[in-house]
Amino acid sequence: MQTKLGELEELILLSIGCLADEAYTVSIQQLLESTTGRVVSMGALYTSLERLQKKGFATSRMSKPTAERGGKGKRLYTVSYEGEKALQETRAARELLWNRFKWSTSWA
Repeated sequence: MQTKLGELEELILLSIGCLADEAYTVSIQQLLESTTGRVVSMGALYTSLERLQKKGFATSRMSKPTAERGGKGKRLYTVSYEGEKALQETRAARELLWNRFKWSTSWA
């Protein structure tokens, strides 16, 4: 199983974790855009979510049908145990690099 995360995958998994039981495509897209200022197309989001599920980092299930959605449910996403491990590994690697970063004094 692949354990590496791309940048967008990392942001999507973090968003799913933040949204908990309300993590569906529109809410994930809105959170990403509001927190990062990055425009994420639905196509890119669906592709990344599919890839995260294939890697075993996320799972999905259908919610109960609602009248507002014409009797359809939402596909809700959850970060899996493997996804949490991948996030922890990515965070640890980033923190090591940030701590070793040599800040330039010439910009002051």
